[in-house]
Amino acid sequence: MSEENKEESLVHKMRHSLAHVMAQAVAELFPGVKFGIGPAIENGFYYDFDLEHHFTPEDLPLIEKKMKHILGQAQKFERTELPRAEALKHFAEKGEKYKVELINDLPEGSVISIYKNGPFEDLCKGPHVEHTGKLKAYKLTHVAGAYWRGSEKNPMLQRIYAVAFETQDELNAYLKQQEEAAKRDHRKLGKQLDLFSINELIGPGLVLWHPNGARMRHEIETYWKDEHFKGGYGLVNTPHIGRENLWLTSGHLEFYKDSMYAPMDIDGINYYAKPMNCPFHIQIYQSTARSYRDLPLRWAELGSVYRFEKAGVLHGLMRVRGFTQDDAHIICTPEQMEAETIEVLRFSLNIWKTFGFTEIKAYLATRPEGAVGEPARWEEAQKSLRAAAEKAGIPVEVDEGGGAFYGPKIDLKVKDAIGREWQMSTIQFDFNLPERFGMEYTGSDGAKHQPYMIHRALLGSLERFFGIMIEHYAGNFPMWLAPVQVKVLNITEEAEGYAREVEAKLKAAGLRVASDLSNNTINAKVRDSAMHKFPYLVVVGLKEKEAGNVTLRLRGNKSVFGVSLDEFIAKAKTEADTRALASSYS
Repeated sequence: MSEENKEESLVHKMRHSLAHVMAQAVAELFPGVKFGIGPAIENGFYYDFDLEHHFTPEDLPLIEKKMKHILGQAQKFERTELPRAEALKHFAEKGEKYKVELINDLPEGSVISIYKNGPFEDLCKGPHVEHTGKLKAYKLTHVAGAYWRGSEKNPMLQRIYAVAFETQDELNAYLKQQEEAAKRDHRKLGKQLDLFSINELIGPGLVLWHPNGARMRHEIETYWKDEHFKGGYGLVNTPHIGRENLWLTSGHLEFYKDSMYAPMDIDGINYYAKPMNCPFHIQIYQSTARSYRDLPLRWAELGSVYRFEKAGVLHGLMRVRGFTQDDAHIICTPEQMEAETIEVLRFSLNIWKTFGFTEIKAYLATRPEGAVGEPARWEEAQKSLRAAAEKAGIPVEVDEGGGAFYGPKIDLKVKDAIGREWQMSTIQFDFNLPERFGMEYTGSDGAKHQPYMIHRALLGSLERFFGIMIEHYAGNFPMWLAPVQVKVLNITEEAEGYAREVEAKLKAAGLRVASDLSNNTINAKVRDSAMHKFPYLVVVGLKEKEAGNVTLRLRGNKSVFGVSLDEFIAKAKTEADTRALASSYS
């Protein structure tokens, strides 16, 4: 949905109107407050305030109560317009310095719109609902600090966040989802399961992978590489830094410099840590002359990249400064383009389904104003992306004019176990870099032609994908991914020898095994093991020793008694080797 359509939607108008109501409530409860901005955002709204009183969580119910009173008055939202000079004078007299600053940024001769409801008025372009009586389903969630206009040079304001929906049922469902999301927070589970950490001494946004997390990464990367080889890809590896001229040619230093780290002087030449892998793959392409007979080329890389993200947006594994991008580039002729697009989408969907994500939707972004590249090439590329989605049988939402300036794209969004939608894979045409680098191939006619280039990030980044997967499974990973697949527990000291035999046989079968043969009670061992969410606990005592079998303890406290060890090994191996998503004993 375009930004214009979003602003016209009912839910957007409701959220924007509620932001005004919240500001009015704060003004009535805390006289002397000065107002920043209060936009509608995804799932809700916020407003920034400048006042001496420091908001606490206890203030939020009081503000909500005042808002409810305002809604009951059905105050009309009324629009008035003032010439720029009059608006400046008006807000200056009210002491609203932040509004004065915003008006000063508007061109001379602008007509300034103001919305009023009851005694409250705000600088605002609208639109709003008819009156406050039409507003119902909202909840104030938390307070945060926010620099005015996002700059650390400006005053720190207090921001109150809220969520809002058209109906109370939608709000309740969202709040329930957020409660479940808090339980699944990958930062909490990452620590509990000893998967990763982020160390302030090393630097924020830089991830340390612990043995458990690294083992899972190994399984993910091994599967990823094997599937790429099967899919006709060549794997490449490229450096972490590149000379300044590379980034000048690619345009990154012109358009992307704010997200790049400062250069390093090496032999009197500036080098930059790479924010993307694409220019390196292009250099591999240009290392020799290419013919149409060489195409298509499919190259992929698990390449580490580095991007400067402001401290305020860093968030566990979801937003980091150094990450591994599962990048690929398809370079092909016009005749091969549609088939390659269909194949790359099929390939992506297959891998997502293996990881247990089955609700997938495509978002097609088409040619914007000011795009580079011939319109005919854009049309061909867009046609191939549509055909790929139709062939895959997945729903497509079209964002007309929403593509990047250098080419159309399809984004794949996946739903997790609690219904949240995540933007993950991208299939992006690029008409810019082939032109900037002068990429070419010799066609069947003997002439030089520019190839089509398709960027494809499948998992996006391993870090973000890993964080989403932790939350999707709430740490209860399928056996093939779990860092430890089986843990062996002995009930009594007399069963320790048998427990060691069982452990040795499981390891010999190629399973990832740990054990707890301590003198703790079996209940204590089970409780401790449950915290680590192992797929299987194998419990043995004298009874199991005498019978030569084992007792299985599954997630969810289900027990299976009298299981043959050979049977368990065979089923566990099949479960792991086939990358099954559910237990053989569930």
